[in-house]
Amino acid sequence: MRAVVTRVKNASVEIGGKVNGAIGQGFLVLLGVGPEDTAEQAAKLADKVCGLRVFEDENEKMNLNLAAVGGSLLVVSQFTLYADTRSRRPGFSHAAKPEVAIPLYEKFMDECRSRGFQVEHGEFGADMQVFSQNDGPVTILLDTDRP
Repeated sequence: MRAVVTRVKNASVEIGGKVNGAIGQGFLVLLGVGPEDTAEQAAKLADKVCGLRVFEDENEKMNLNLAAVGGSLLVVSQFTLYADTRSRRPGFSHAAKPEVAIPLYEKFMDECRSRGFQVEHGEFGADMQVFSQNDGPVTILLDTDRP
């Protein structure tokens, strides 16, 4: 699984002109699922995301995690994180098919919720408009296939 995690002051996702999910301070997570990914990887990635210490403490050091700042998550499915970019026209055959990806996308969000976080989300496969006010900016790339 791959995740692009951006620290935000606020973020929202619209589908068909209507807000589907919105958060204040927290993380906008663009989540990609590969064909070989597992539920265990989804749990491990959720643990990593929820535990990231990238919020500033009183000394302006990135020392606080999501729980310490009362943050939330906005999770948006993003199959394009598995793009094959060897040519100018990306291919997406390295992304998991919906029958694999949807349950793992749901599992990731359930794991974040089980850790006590509010999780808002987009809609898998929908044409979405994502808005965010990046904070920092701080953006972290996570990949379960890399340490």
